[in-house]
Amino acid sequence: MTSWSPILPETVWSKVATVLRRELGEGPYNSYVAPSNVRPGPYGDPVLVTPTAYARDWIARNAARRAQELWTQHDPDSRVLDIKSRVEYEDATRGAVAAPAVAPATETAPARPEPVMPIIEVAAPNRIGGLQERLTFDSFVAGRGNEFAFQMSRQVASWADGHFNPVFFHGPYGYGKTHLLNAIGWEAQTRRPDAKIVYLTAEKFTSTFVKALMDKSTSAFKDEIRGADLLLVDDVHFIGGKTSSQEELFHTLTSLIENNRRVVFTADRPPSQLTEIEARLRSHLSSGLVCALDVADQSLRMGIIERKLEQLSQRLGAAQNPRSDVLHFLAERVPGSIRELEGAVNTLVASAGPRLGSLTLEEAMALLQPNLKVAVERRVTVDEIQKLVSDHFGLKQADLLSERRTRAIARPRQVAMWLCKQHTTRSYPDIGRRFGGRDHTTVLHAVKKVEELLQADDQIARDVEALTRKLRNV
Repeated sequence: MTSWSPILPETVWSKVATVLRRELGEGPYNSYVAPSNVRPGPYGDPVLVTPTAYARDWIARNAARRAQELWTQHDPDSRVLDIKSRVEYEDATRGAVAAPAVAPATETAPARPEPVMPIIEVAAPNRIGGLQERLTFDSFVAGRGNEFAFQMSRQVASWADGHFNPVFFHGPYGYGKTHLLNAIGWEAQTRRPDAKIVYLTAEKFTSTFVKALMDKSTSAFKDEIRGADLLLVDDVHFIGGKTSSQEELFHTLTSLIENNRRVVFTADRPPSQLTEIEARLRSHLSSGLVCALDVADQSLRMGIIERKLEQLSQRLGAAQNPRSDVLHFLAERVPGSIRELEGAVNTLVASAGPRLGSLTLEEAMALLQPNLKVAVERRVTVDEIQKLVSDHFGLKQADLLSERRTRAIARPRQVAMWLCKQHTTRSYPDIGRRFGGRDHTTVLHAVKKVEELLQADDQIARDVEALTRKLRNV
C-alpha cells in the first residue's frame, strides 16, 4: 500500500490550485476547481474529488493535464492525480474498505481513509454513515461572519423544542457549511444515541433515487430517508434541473415536517436564488430558517489560522508559532475562502519547518508568493481600480462615488469595492471613504454580494476575470 508523502497533500494541491486559478481565470476556477478537494484514494494515491460528475468532466477536458504537470512539479513522489466525482470516490473508498479484491477474508482490510465520504446507510446505531470525524463543533471557529449559523446549528443538534424546520445554510464554497452539517450530526447522535440520523449529499440523494427507480425499489429508498429523525442534505443546489429528484425531495420534506422530524440543508445560494429548482420546493426550503455564512472578517480569519496551527502542531509535532506580523499578514493578504486560507497555513508550515517561529515577514511572503494577492507583487491603488471598472462598464469614475443606486451603477460599484479588498491593503472603512464616504458595512455587503454572484452569475464572473487580468497589466 502506497503511503502519503511527508509533504502534506493539501500543501501540494494548494500550490497547484494557485496556478490553475491564475491560468483558468476566476470564473471557471470558482465554478469547477475551487469546490473540489484532494483526498487520499483507497490505496494512498491522491484523488481530486469534484462535487459533481459535470465538474469532473469539465476539469478532465480543460485542466487535468495541466493539474498533473503541476502536481508532478511539487510532489517528490510524482504520483498520478486521479479525478473522481464525490459519488465515484465514495463508492471506490467504501469498496476498498469493505472488500479488498485480492485479500483473503482473514486478512486485515486496508485502513479506512479520512475523510469518510457520505453514504445513506447508517452502519451502526451510534455512528452516522458519511460524517467526517474531524468536523465537529469543537473544531469549528466561530466569528462575526458565521456566529449566527453556529448558534443555530447547536440549537438543532440539541434537539431543542420550538426549532425552525427546515434549517437552510447557504454561502460560497469553503465557508464552513459542510463543517456545520457534520457537527450537527455528531452532536445530535451524542445527545440521542437511539435517533436515526441520515447524512448525504444531494448528488447521493439523486443517484440513489435514480438507482432505486431502475431497480424498482423506491419503497425501500423512501422508508430509509423518510424514517430519519434528522435528515442532513449537503449541496441541495445539485438537484437543480432534475425533475424526478426534486419531486421526491419535495414529498420527502413534506413527510418529515408533517411528522415533526428535523431537516437541515446547505447550498451555495439562498433558496430564492435557486431558480433551477421548482417554485414549490424553493418555497418549502425557505419556510423555516434561512441562514447565511458570510465573508470572514479579520478576527475570524485570525482565529482560523490559530486553530489550524494548533491542529498541525498536534499532527506534526510541537513547533513555535509564526511571529504576530506574519500571522496578521496571512489573515489580511491570503485571498479567497477559509479553505484557501487553511491551505496557505499548510504551505507555510511545510515550507518553513523548524524555522517557522523565526520567519521574518519578508521570508514568509517569499514562501507564500503563489498564494498571495496580486497586490503583493505590484501595489494597486483604489483610484486605478475605480478608473478600470468605470471604463469597463462604460461609466464615469464619479458615478462610482455618487449616491446613485441604479443597478447599472450599483453593481459596478460593488465589483470595484470587491476588487479593492482583493487587490489592495485598504481596510473596509478606508475603502468606504474612498467611495464617496460610505461606511464599512456597505463595503462588507458589496464584498459578500460579489462573492455570491461569482458562484451564480456567469456574466459577473467573466467581468471580474477580465478586470483581474487588466489589473495585472496596469
